[in-house]
Amino acid sequence: MPDRAGRPELRNVAIVAHVDHGKTTLVDAMLRQSGAFAERAELVDRVMDSNDLEREKGITILAKHTAVNWHGTTINVVDTPGHADFGGEVERGLSMVDGVVLLVDASEGPLPQTRFVLRKTLTAGLPVMLVVNKTDRGDARIAEVVDESLELLLELADELELDESVTTHLLDLPVVYASGRAGKASRIRPADGELPDSDDLEPLIETLLDVVPPPADDVDAPLQAHVTNLDASSFLGRIALCRVRAGVLRRGQQVAWCREDGTTPRVKITELLRTEALTRVPADEARAGDLVAVAGIAEVTIGDTLADPESPVALPRIHVDEPAISMTIGTNTSPLAGRDPHPGKKLTARLVKGRLDAELVGNVSIRVLPTERPDAWEVQGRGELALAILVETMRREGFELTVGRPQVVTRTVDGRLHEPFEQLSVDVPEDSLGAVTQLLAARKGEMGDMVHGDGRVRMEFRVPSRGLIGFRTEFLTITRGAGIASHVFDGYGPWVGEIRTRNKGSLISDRSGPVTPYAIDQLADRGTLFVGPTTLVYGGMVVGEYTRNEDLEVNITREKKLTNIRSSTSDVLVKLIPPTILSLEQSLEFCATDECVEITPENVRIRKIELDPNLRARARSRAKAAANATK
Repeated sequence: MPDRAGRPELRNVAIVAHVDHGKTTLVDAMLRQSGAFAERAELVDRVMDSNDLEREKGITILAKHTAVNWHGTTINVVDTPGHADFGGEVERGLSMVDGVVLLVDASEGPLPQTRFVLRKTLTAGLPVMLVVNKTDRGDARIAEVVDESLELLLELADELELDESVTTHLLDLPVVYASGRAGKASRIRPADGELPDSDDLEPLIETLLDVVPPPADDVDAPLQAHVTNLDASSFLGRIALCRVRAGVLRRGQQVAWCREDGTTPRVKITELLRTEALTRVPADEARAGDLVAVAGIAEVTIGDTLADPESPVALPRIHVDEPAISMTIGTNTSPLAGRDPHPGKKLTARLVKGRLDAELVGNVSIRVLPTERPDAWEVQGRGELALAILVETMRREGFELTVGRPQVVTRTVDGRLHEPFEQLSVDVPEDSLGAVTQLLAARKGEMGDMVHGDGRVRMEFRVPSRGLIGFRTEFLTITRGAGIASHVFDGYGPWVGEIRTRNKGSLISDRSGPVTPYAIDQLADRGTLFVGPTTLVYGGMVVGEYTRNEDLEVNITREKKLTNIRSSTSDVLVKLIPPTILSLEQSLEFCATDECVEITPENVRIRKIELDPNLRARARSRAKAAANATK
């Protein structure tokens, strides 16, 4: 057994938390205080969120790693996503580290996705330290949040049936109080709403160095380096991000590449890179415990092992949770494909399939399956958000796509159909309590707990994943934007029957052409419109939401008939209600079962899968006849 203090100058740690609890901001402060930025460097908030989508949405999507040098000790920090939809990134991040910093908001406390990342941590057997962040929030409740976090830890330890020694250690969990934005931390609990009494983050770093052990990997053993993530460079090609588990890895070295199919070809390490702050610098060698980037293996994938060529032994591959949500992604088949002012450049099935195959290389939590159509594929992932992020990324790369409504991935257990369920936590104003409870009851949600606070109520539900498709928009509407909802996968359960998530139909254009102000004015009382004047539409395109529980075909290109009779009202100015422009996520949520979303770099349009109204009518008749036959 190697000496645990073999590399006292190195620590590998992951920061895990719920969405928006301040992980990335805290890493910013650590980098600044460690001197990672030059004195005159322009300081950017959330510097680790380098992806455009991460900055726009304010969440971490990809697990990323940086290196902080603190008084001679190198701390490799892995910033993991807090959203359960990106759980594959969390699992990969935890496979690289020797300890975990659990970050909890001083007001919100542990939430469902805190439970998710913490369960992964305890399952991996990693030591934990608790950081209560944002202590200076006006609504902070620091002591209660610490108690809630300890209760969650002990509850998970009981669920996972961990040893009594582990449970005893959790009772003595080290707690640090911090404000990532202010760059301060302390072991002494401040008053609610107050900053920690320290001037910097040194108490946090010192606690981290005590809690997280140095790497226990054996430098003298035969080489084993585990590929946990991938990157790419226009100069170096595909780059494998590795944790060296044993031995020494050198630039120019011949290694055995242990692949998933069991083969072990020999390859050469053409470049070896080490992370310093936010940049990668060349290195001659990396020893057991290091996190490094390797170039020279064109087809390396996540989970592969780089081993000693004389005795190649592969490490266990990275396993992630099964997908729970799927959607169909295919080429754009609408009449307006390629006709936008700035259309997409990637329109063919070959390009779409190639892009989905490329996503499989770097994203271990999705699957791509064939469908009956040669130009469409079923893509399975953890949740709606993860799949929507993939589609949005492809859209920005110049693809034009047709995307189907999200569906759940079902299983058959003991001859019965099972579906995925979610653990949902909602925090709402007291006056929204009845409306939210009614909304979730209609979606087959079962309440597990309710806690009243100062004018607000927190409730826990177990809801079928199907019931949460399209839930967020309606939830924010009935709570007037004041509700907070988060959910995490909670296993499979028996199918609960039909769930009606939409009680209104669609307004459907019955012809092609530009939208006219006159038609918009005439249709204003029929529902909410999604298009404005001069917008090009086509037959079968959804142009709004109908006020009734059925679809209505409308002529939204209708023009006012002109006559030679002068009217006293001819020059009266008509005030049009601005259209409701749906985002990509809102469009996917709005879709009915017979609808899909057309996505181009410039536009998001909802349409019927079958554009011909006669064929739609026949399909409805067949569905109604089939439903009556089963009664």
